[in-house]
Amino acid sequence: MADSPSFRRHPLASSVDLVRWLPSSSTSPSGRLLAAAVHDPTSAPADSSIHLLPLSDPGSPLASLPLPSRATALRCSPAALAAATSSGSLHFLPSSFDSDAAVSVPGGAGFHVGPVRGLDCGGEEWVTAGEDGRVHVVGGAADGRVVARRVWDGKGMSGYEAARWASPVEFATGGAGCGVQWWDRRKGDAVVAQYNGIWGRGIVTGMVHSIDIHPSRKHICVVGGSSGTIFAWDLRWPQQPIPLSGVGLNGTAEPVCESEVWEVLFDTYTQSSDIISSASARILPVMMCSEDGILAVVEQDERPLELLAEACAINSFDIDPQNPSDVVCALEWESIGVLTRGRDAMAEE
Repeated sequence: MADSPSFRRHPLASSVDLVRWLPSSSTSPSGRLLAAAVHDPTSAPADSSIHLLPLSDPGSPLASLPLPSRATALRCSPAALAAATSSGSLHFLPSSFDSDAAVSVPGGAGFHVGPVRGLDCGGEEWVTAGEDGRVHVVGGAADGRVVARRVWDGKGMSGYEAARWASPVEFATGGAGCGVQWWDRRKGDAVVAQYNGIWGRGIVTGMVHSIDIHPSRKHICVVGGSSGTIFAWDLRWPQQPIPLSGVGLNGTAEPVCESEVWEVLFDTYTQSSDIISSASARILPVMMCSEDGILAVVEQDERPLELLAEACAINSFDIDPQNPSDVVCALEWESIGVLTRGRDAMAEE
C-alpha cells in the first residue's frame, strides 16, 4: 500500500446501521450503487428502511424500502438484496429494487422471535441465525413463495450473532455461549465441528459478531468478536485458533482495538507480506471495523495497519468485490464513508 488512501464522508439524514455494495451493472444510469440500512429514532414511531444510494451522491436516495423495525443484517446476492430486522422478519428485494416485487418472511413463532443477526446467501438459499437461538435455511418454493425451514432451535439457551455459507452444503455460525459452529447439511443439518473460546482477558466468554470464509480456503473462518478479538478457525485444527488481534486468546496477538469488532472480511486488495506462505498455510489479510471507530487491516504475525480512526463507531463496512480498492463504511454519526486505496482506483472514480 504505497499510495495514501483517500476518504470522503457523505452525511445522511438518519443513523446508518449497515451498508453494502450492490453488484455492478453496466445498465445502471446512476453508476455504482450502495444499499444502506438507516434508522431515524426521532420520528414517532421510529422509522427504519433500506435506501438505494448512488455512489456519486449517497445523500440522495434513488429508492427506499420501509421496514417494520430496525435492520439487524443486510446482504446481497446477484438476484436480490435481503434485510433482517430486530423484530425477527426477513425481507427480499429483487436486484431491480422494485419495491412492488418485495417479499418477506414475518417474524414470530414460525420463524424468529427477536433480532436476526446472522444472514448470508449460499447460492439458491439463505441462512438466518437469531438471538433466539434458531437457525433457518430460507429458499423459494415451486409456487413462488419463500419458505423457511428450521435447522436448529436453541430454545433461548444460546443466541446467534453471525452466519456464513462456505459451500452449498456447509455454513458456519457464531454467537454467545456457542462459540463458532460448523454445519454440514449432508450429515442431517448437524454441527460437525465447534469451538467454544474464552477471551476478553479470560473474564467472560467472548461474543462472536462476524464471520467470513475465504472462497478459495473454505476450511478456514475468520472471526471477529468481543474485546477486539479476531482469530482464524481452521477446521483441520478446530481447537487451536490462530489469533490475529485481541487481548484474549492467550494475548499472543497485538490488539488493534479493545472494543467490539462488528465486522470482519478477508481483504482481497491487501497483499500478504509473505506471498509464498499465502499459497499454503498463512492466513490472508483481514479487514475489520469496531465500536471505537477503527477500520484496519490485520495480518498474521504483523502489526495492524490502521486505515481510519473515527470519533464514532463504524457499524459496518463492505469491500467492493469488483473494485476491492474501494471500501464503504457506515459511520454511527449519520454518514457514509468511502475509502479509496491506490492511485489506480482513484483514477476510476
